[in-house]
Amino acid sequence: MHRFIEGEDRMQPALLPHSLEDYVDEENPVRVIEVFIDELDLAALGFSGMTPAATGRPAYHPSTLLKIYLYGYLNRLQSSRRLEREAQRNIELMWLTGRLAPDFKTIADFRKDNGVAIRAVCAQFVGLCRRLKLFTHAVVAIDGSKFKAVNNRDRNYTVAKVTGRMEQIDASIARYLRALDRADREEGEVAKAKSVRLKEKIAGLRRQMQALKVMEQAVQNAPDQQVSLTDPDARSMATSGKGTATVGYNVQIAVDAEHHLIVAHEVINQGYDRHQLAPMGLKAQQATGCEQITALADRGYFNGDQVLSCEGTGVAPIVPKTLTSGNTKRGLFTGQDFIYDAKKDHYTCPAGQHLTRGQARSDRSGDIDHYRHLTACFTCPLKPRCTAEKVKRVKRWEHEGVLEAMQDRLDRMPEAMGVRRQTVEHPFGSLKAWMGATHFLTRTLDKVRTEMSLLVLAYNIKRMIKIFGAGPLMAAVRS
Repeated sequence: MHRFIEGEDRMQPALLPHSLEDYVDEENPVRVIEVFIDELDLAALGFSGMTPAATGRPAYHPSTLLKIYLYGYLNRLQSSRRLEREAQRNIELMWLTGRLAPDFKTIADFRKDNGVAIRAVCAQFVGLCRRLKLFTHAVVAIDGSKFKAVNNRDRNYTVAKVTGRMEQIDASIARYLRALDRADREEGEVAKAKSVRLKEKIAGLRRQMQALKVMEQAVQNAPDQQVSLTDPDARSMATSGKGTATVGYNVQIAVDAEHHLIVAHEVINQGYDRHQLAPMGLKAQQATGCEQITALADRGYFNGDQVLSCEGTGVAPIVPKTLTSGNTKRGLFTGQDFIYDAKKDHYTCPAGQHLTRGQARSDRSGDIDHYRHLTACFTCPLKPRCTAEKVKRVKRWEHEGVLEAMQDRLDRMPEAMGVRRQTVEHPFGSLKAWMGATHFLTRTLDKVRTEMSLLVLAYNIKRMIKIFGAGPLMAAVRS
């Protein structure tokens, strides 16, 4: 006969510890939460409700509600209703709050009403990391990732979506009209019932068409020609999968390459990253307190104006140049085959000829110079591999030297993209895993930014506990 471990009788009296303190050991992360929040000046950070009302039912102290939320985001409990239940049964949360159990509405309202202050708390923790001299390496990796919003794809409208749905409805109405014509030629009760059903379907589709025409006008009048009904700030964004998109937000983070701490973050509703290099680089510079930092980013961030904006600020970006030319596939020379001499201000082509700068600039902005050799191209034996035009022209941006300096930094740091990838992709993976279905619970850009700050704060606390340990971290917070 097999033996098994058996539980105790539920009616058996048990000698449990006399206090909650006995259930929470000294290295429990919940103690870090308490110490960190107790050391904050919540009034200076802008939390509401710091001064209790003289009359009426007493309110919960903001520190209590902040502790509940921070514990929740550290333990994948972001929902206010789940936090309400956990406050009544979770021993760690009982210890943290002193057995207080606010209702879900009170918990949710705290996050809604204290967005700016919560984001300031996140910045405070980054300041603690800076005070502990964790950002001396001065290298950050920047990246963006799409996070799903509350808004469903069917509740998001673009010009293409509206046009496609209207075409589908037109096709459906035509199909039902043909079926109705056939039913009218038939006799019997079944045919009559079928005709009634078809007429109802056609009427419903026509109502949908009328609603889509109203939506089409709303989409055309929108600044970015998008309308989201559930979350008005959410936008349809292309994802890595071919032909796929999600309705959500673009989360930008800058991660310290040495300790993998998130030093800066931002939430935008633009589906591309090419305008975020300078803003994120400057945010990371301010957060780390370093006068000179190196910012690593992928090709999605390559933008000449953004690289130029970093010039002279102390932010040195390293971004691979976007390869947009199709000459390689056609077997033609690319821009890399033409060598620029800054002293003599000319390009040397693969045939050894010098291409000099023309007198007039072109393009819309008037900051593009054209380099060419007006005679050599006519007799050049390499011309079939160079250009189909009469004369090869090489374009050069007025500030091309800034891009060349960045390329030089990349050449001197060939491992840069590998460092970027292993630095920034793990935080995103952790954040999305904590969120479960990888979607925000709140709506509108301002509230989503607050929710993201709580996620980033929880991630950074977990990283710091990993680096220091709970005990030394609490000592550092108190110092």
